[in-house]
Amino acid sequence: MSVTDRIIEGFKATLGGRIVSNVANGLLMLVLARVLLTPDEYGLLYLVISIIAIVQLVADLGLARSAARYVSEHKESAPSTVPFILRTSIRYRLALIGTVVVALVLGRDLIAGVLDEPELSSLLLIGALYMVFQSMYAYYLTIFQGFNRVDLSAAIEVINNVTRLVFVVALAALGLGVAGAMFGYVVGAILGAVVGSVFLYRRYRSYDDGGGDRSLRNRILKYSVPLTATNSATMIDNRLDTILVAYFVNPVAVSYYVLSKQISEFVLVPATSLGFSVSPTYGEQKANDSLEQAARIYETTLEYVFLLYVPAAVGIVLVAEPALTLIFGSAYAGAAPVLQVFAVYLVFHAVTKVTTNGLDYLGRANARAVARGSTAIANAGLNVVLIPIYGAAGAAIATVITFGIYTLANVYVMHSELSLDLVRIARSLVLTAAIGGAMGLGVLVLVPYASSVPALVGVIGAGVAIWGVLVTVSGMIDPRETIAQLT
Repeated sequence: MSVTDRIIEGFKATLGGRIVSNVANGLLMLVLARVLLTPDEYGLLYLVISIIAIVQLVADLGLARSAARYVSEHKESAPSTVPFILRTSIRYRLALIGTVVVALVLGRDLIAGVLDEPELSSLLLIGALYMVFQSMYAYYLTIFQGFNRVDLSAAIEVINNVTRLVFVVALAALGLGVAGAMFGYVVGAILGAVVGSVFLYRRYRSYDDGGGDRSLRNRILKYSVPLTATNSATMIDNRLDTILVAYFVNPVAVSYYVLSKQISEFVLVPATSLGFSVSPTYGEQKANDSLEQAARIYETTLEYVFLLYVPAAVGIVLVAEPALTLIFGSAYAGAAPVLQVFAVYLVFHAVTKVTTNGLDYLGRANARAVARGSTAIANAGLNVVLIPIYGAAGAAIATVITFGIYTLANVYVMHSELSLDLVRIARSLVLTAAIGGAMGLGVLVLVPYASSVPALVGVIGAGVAIWGVLVTVSGMIDPRETIAQLT
């Protein structure tokens, strides 16, 4: 199978899994926000999840991604060392999880007191259980990527998210509120982790165990250091702003912020799937001294990202207000300015999704860690300044500014590694911006007619149709070739 065919097969498997998972998450978001929880409760639920995600940093570190990198390198050249890599990373992971759980249980009252939310104390007990299984589930997602078996990552992701949907809705509907929803998250993580364990055990047994040495263990731990810095900065960037919104404003503002961010992440499914699928290929191409081919792959990937997300950002800015009101109810109308700001973040994040993991497999985690750490600190500072003035929208503005800088830094590092054709990239960006602008004019005329959900769907459909005509006429996409590759 050629490199292109392998990337496409991995992309289809990952995209299929992500679509199912994100449809499940979208339904969960809709049912919780519109039916089962008040905006205050919705904000409280995701405040707990944000706290757990930050605490989980210590349990995760960068071990999973470091192990994935060495699995990717050794599975062909030294397959007998793969079991040693897995054992080493899992042992450290379990030790760290145990330490963090104890610290969280002992410190939960302090966290609740600082944020002035008494309910957090009991909810964080459930959160500690959730963190144990979520951490192992996340480990399996990453390690299967190292095996270039993104289909297995997709499978356990679907299992986790679909199970979560069923149990969160069921338990919240029984009147258990935020606590019931948290238990639903726990059940999904448990099932995802159990199935991931079975998959990994089968992979483990398929290799002859030749053991390893201290040198290999030390290399795994050493490479995990910059990955830890990057993962920590990423998680703080993604979650600290939520906690700061709760601290400076209230849980209702948290619900506005979280809902807007969740919508943008829902739209990121294709970019996330493509980045997850293509990333190991860069490491393989570097090992084979095929950097020119790796550069062409990355440039093509960026073209598709621009083609999808620049027009999507324009559309979100135009339909944000009627969409939030019609789909989630008038209680969430205040989220519209936040979502409009996140439309810009969407473009930056899509580019990052197809860049950052590739840098890790190219061995450039150190450079990425420096960029991520610097922008995370800047983001925290901007949040402290902007949230008291602009509320949740201030947090979104801070994220867009700092994440934009981080995105440009990542692309620069990728260019320094692969010598990209910057003229080709710039031409693609300008053309897609023109397509997005033309599409936006058509949507702008139709937005006033979006007075019901069917009318809103019609407006969005018209925008997609205009986009489809423009990308075909411009020659950026050959519909027959694209359909043939994806079927």
